[in-house]
Amino acid sequence: MSSIYQINKGINKPIEFKGLRAQYIGYLAVGLVLLLIGFAVLYISGLSLLVILPLILGLGSGLFFTVFRLSHRFGQYGLLKYFARRSLPRYLKFSSRKIFTALTKDR
Repeated sequence: MSSIYQINKGINKPIEFKGLRAQYIGYLAVGLVLLLIGFAVLYISGLSLLVILPLILGLGSGLFFTVFRLSHRFGQYGLLKYFARRSLPRYLKFSSRKIFTALTKDR
């Protein structure tokens, strides 16, 4: 008797939702939660809905545009690599050779 098994073709692939990949889904979710909290704080503080709604809609549109642009520009790990590259110094300057001559080989 032969059995038919379903093969999962999505193993080791990043999560993707509507074109967003990997960590960008989390960035969008956190941004939307912050917008919701901002809306609630502004509404409770007594500000008019005619002021709050355009502000929140504009910030939400900017959030979507920015996150999708970052996702398409950098890909899955590109943004992390970009920030890692920016944190490295352009060059190292030493005033003496002592740091290199004092190195020992430990075994």
